[in-house]
Amino acid sequence: MLRAEGLVKNFSALAVTNKVSLQVAAGTRHAIIGPNGAGKTTLFNLLSGELRPSAGRIYINDEDVTQTSIEKRARKGLARSFQKNNLFMTRTVRDNLLLGDIAGYGYGHRVWSRLSQLRAAHQRVDIVATQVGLSPLLDQSVSTLSYGAQRQLEVGLTLMGKPRILLLDEPTSGMSPEETARMLSLIDALPRTLAVLIIEHDMDLVFAHADRITVLNHGAVLMEGTVEQVRASQLVHDTYLGDS
Repeated sequence: MLRAEGLVKNFSALAVTNKVSLQVAAGTRHAIIGPNGAGKTTLFNLLSGELRPSAGRIYINDEDVTQTSIEKRARKGLARSFQKNNLFMTRTVRDNLLLGDIAGYGYGHRVWSRLSQLRAAHQRVDIVATQVGLSPLLDQSVSTLSYGAQRQLEVGLTLMGKPRILLLDEPTSGMSPEETARMLSLIDALPRTLAVLIIEHDMDLVFAHADRITVLNHGAVLMEGTVEQVRASQLVHDTYLGDS
C-alpha cells in the first residue's frame, strides 16, 4: 500500500532522514519507534507530502507520488493525524466530521447544496462517530470534550475520506491509562483492509499491538522486523530500549 525507497531529507548540512526505506502492506499495523530526534515525525512529513525529500521515492499502490501534493495523496487514500489536536474547538463533533467529509470528498465548492441536506454526508458521520466511540457526543462542542475524546475525533477526521493508509503520529500521547485503552481499542477495531503506520513511544503498547516495527536512530533505519525480532535485538536494546 505504501512504500518508501531511500528517502533523504537534508536541512542545510544535517541529514534528518538518511536513506530510509520501508514497506507497509495492506492490513498491517506497522510501528515507527526511536529516541527523540530520530526523525520519526520528519519521515511522516515526507510520506504525507508536508515535506519534499532531498532524494528517494515514495509510492502509494506502486504509483510514484514523490512530488504529489498532500491533497492528491489524500485522494489516493493516504490520511494522517498529528501529535497535536487540529480541531475546530468551538464547533460540535458533528460539525468537525462534516467538515472532514467536505475535505475528503471535495464537494465544498457546491455552494448551491446546503450541507444539512447532504444525507450521505450525515450517514458517513454517523458511521465514523460509531467507529471512534463518539456517537453520544455528536452535538457536543469540541471544547467541552476530554483530551482523549478530542484525540478520538482526530482519528475520526482521518477516517471521513475512507482512507486506505492511515498515519497516526503518537495517538496516545498525553492520555490517561483509561483514555489510552480506549484509543487502542479503537485502532484495533479498524478494518484490516486499512494499513496503519503509527509513531508510538510506549514500547509495551507497540509490542502488544504492532505486526512490524521499524526502529529509527539519527534519521536512519537501525532495524526492521517483527515484534519478536525487535524485542530480541541486542542492538535495539543497546541503542534505544536500554533496560526496559
